[in-house]
Amino acid sequence: MIKSYTAKYTKIPSGYLGQLVEWPEVITEGKTLDECRGMLKDALSEMVLAYKQQGREIPLGGGLLEPILVEA
Repeated sequence: MIKSYTAKYTKIPSGYLGQLVEWPEVITEGKTLDECRGMLKDALSEMVLAYKQQGREIPLGGGLLEPILVEA
C-alpha cells in the first residue's frame, strides 16, 4: 500500500529544514531545497523500515495543509 505524506519545508540559516506534518519524527536538513527533499524521502524510507522491524504501526498519511491568512 502506498501512503502519501505532507512535507513542510522551512528556510533556516544553513539551508532548509524538512519535516513530515503527519509524522513529525521524520525530519532532516539540507543545504538546498532539492537536497532537503531527497534527504526527507530517505529519512521516511528508513523510518518505515525501522517501524516495520519493530512491529510498530506506521502513522497515517494524506494530511491536508490549508493556508490561513491574517492581517499583520
